[in-house]
Amino acid sequence: MKNIAVIGAGTMGNGIAHVFAQNGYKVNLVDISQDAIDRGLATITKNLMRLLTKERITEEIKDNTLQNITTFTSISAGVKDVDLVVEAATENIDLKLKIFKDLDKETHADCILASNTSSISITQIAAVTHKPEKVIGMHFMNPVPIMKLVEIIRGYSTSDRVTETIMELSKKLGKTPVEVNDYPGFVANRILMPMINESIETLYNGVAGVTEIDTVMKLGMAHPMGPLQLADFIGLDVCLSILNVMYDGFKNPKYAPCPLLVNMVRAGKLGVKSGEGFYDYTTSKKAVIVASMFQ
Repeated sequence: MKNIAVIGAGTMGNGIAHVFAQNGYKVNLVDISQDAIDRGLATITKNLMRLLTKERITEEIKDNTLQNITTFTSISAGVKDVDLVVEAATENIDLKLKIFKDLDKETHADCILASNTSSISITQIAAVTHKPEKVIGMHFMNPVPIMKLVEIIRGYSTSDRVTETIMELSKKLGKTPVEVNDYPGFVANRILMPMINESIETLYNGVAGVTEIDTVMKLGMAHPMGPLQLADFIGLDVCLSILNVMYDGFKNPKYAPCPLLVNMVRAGKLGVKSGEGFYDYTTSKKAVIVASMFQ
């Protein structure tokens, strides 16, 4: 397995492409937008330069990594003759199902189809293909070049062989794969998102402010980042989407997103990506957003 296609050049997609390419794999980076591809390549280059400056890689590794990446704006051209496709598009079920229908038509019979989804059912995704036994989840963590964990999610029909192949492949990337079964949110987000949601509820109910909540969790629970800051980093729209998937999947009110989160997303306050969330990222100093204005 040497030829890989990554669908989506955004934050997760360019990180996944970076990791594969740095480990010697030939990577086809596919996105319908040339602007997105250009931004993705710029991010990969910037991250490689940072590693080079810190002497974690050599100039040769940087150059080889970039040479291993070829870009495409067509799925059919980008996935031709590859051994593995990793889909890293927006966390939207309709979009993912459409992509996998296309991948099913455009890839050869032995090609493994993986999704980087953080919450959507692999079984549901696999059901739109003619080879559900070859569909699997590879949930990388952000930032991909740094974080070691990869959740490997088995769908209902995913074969043992495909699971073993992807587990071993993840190890070759220098990652630590953990196999989990296909339930909404898997493990990481089934535990993380209720904590983030409860932190937002705590703010919504006026128990404490943004920095106070984050400080308690950082100093009291030894978390490297407070839950509200982490939510900003993930993207509040992504957090809302994952909570909705779990709420729909389990029909349990404990997964219902906090009204404050819903209103902030409606207002376009998505966190780091929009410049504002629970913190203000538009200035050099992070200023707390007045959350009451979104209630």
